[in-house]
Amino acid sequence: MSTATPIRVLVADDSAFMRTALTRMIASDPDLCVVGTAFDGEDAVAKASALDPDVVTLDIQMPRVDGLEALRRIMTSRPRPVVIVSSLAERDADATLTALANGAFECILKQTGVDSLDIDHLRDELVMTIKAAASSARGAVDPALRKPVRSVPELASAALAPALVSIGASTGGPRALEGILPTLPSDLGVPVLIVQHMPRGFTNPFAKRLDKICQVRVREAEQGDDLLAGVVYLAPAGKHMTVRRITHSGGKIMLSSDPQGQAHVPSVDVLMLSAAVEYGSHAMGIILTGMGSDGTEGMKAIHQKGGFTIGQDEGSCVVYGMPRACALAGCLRHVLPLEEIPNQILFATRYRKRA
Repeated sequence: MSTATPIRVLVADDSAFMRTALTRMIASDPDLCVVGTAFDGEDAVAKASALDPDVVTLDIQMPRVDGLEALRRIMTSRPRPVVIVSSLAERDADATLTALANGAFECILKQTGVDSLDIDHLRDELVMTIKAAASSARGAVDPALRKPVRSVPELASAALAPALVSIGASTGGPRALEGILPTLPSDLGVPVLIVQHMPRGFTNPFAKRLDKICQVRVREAEQGDDLLAGVVYLAPAGKHMTVRRITHSGGKIMLSSDPQGQAHVPSVDVLMLSAAVEYGSHAMGIILTGMGSDGTEGMKAIHQKGGFTIGQDEGSCVVYGMPRACALAGCLRHVLPLEEIPNQILFATRYRKRA
C-alpha cells in the first residue's frame, strides 16, 4: 500500500531504547511517520488526544497507567487502531489477549536481542501491521481487489455432513473466535481444529481463556490427542498441526516443528490440506479475518474434495486478506458475516439439540 499522506503513528513504551528503536523502524518506511512518543499510559492517552495519530503502538507493562487502561481510555474517548507491542513473557499473555478482546488491532512480539535478522523481521512485521491497521480504519482496500465477492450458490446436491471442522485465522482472529466458539453447544457432534497465527507463549493462555467462556471444551493441542466431538483443539504456536484418520469416526492430532517451507508455523494450509486428504468430502473449512493468503491452498483442497467451505465476509473482517484470497480462488461455498457462521456450522453438521 502506498499512501499520498503518510500514516501518522504514536509510539508508547516506557523503555527509551524501545521508543527509539520502534521510531527508527517505523520511519524507515516512506508511507509512515512518527508524530510523537509517550513514556507511559497516561502520556499515551494525552498525546493520542492532542496529536490525533492514525495508529498507536502500545506497550502493555508501563508505569502509572498501564497499556490496558490506556487502551480502554483511547477506545472510549477517540477510538483508533492500537497495535500492541508486547514482550514474550508468559505473564504478559493474558493481558495481551485481554487487549485484543478489548479492541486492539493486533499483537506484535517485542524483540530484545540485537540479531539483525530478528530486527529486520520485527521491522517488517511492524510496518505491515501498522499499514493494515490504518487501512482497516480508513476502509481502504487494494483497488485491484475492489470487485465485490458474492456467496457461491448452493450446490446442486446436499453435501455430506462434516466429520471435522477446521478454522484458520490471523489478524482479528481472537475476537472473531470469541464471537463464534461460545455460541457452539457442548454436545456438538464433531471436533473443531483451529490455527490462529499467534506468537509463542500465547496459544495456551488463549485456549484457557476460550475454555472459560465456551460450552465446548477448548484446549491447546498435544501430540497424539484423540479427536473428540465437542472439543476444540488450538494449534500450539511454533508447531504445525495435522490430522490422521484412524477409523471411520475417529482420528488423532499430529504435531511437527518442521517449518515445511511455510511462512507461518502453524500454517492454516498445512492443517486444511491434511483435513482434505484424510476426511475428503467429510471435511469442513472456515477461513476468518487475517492478513495474507495462508489457507487458500487448504481451502481449495477441501472444496475440490466436495467438503463444506465458508469464508468470513469483508464487512465483518478486521483485515479482509485470507478470506479474500480464498474468494478470489473460487473455493468458497458461502461468504458470510461472522455472526452467521455458527449457525452454518450447526446446519452443516446436522446438529439437533438434545431433549
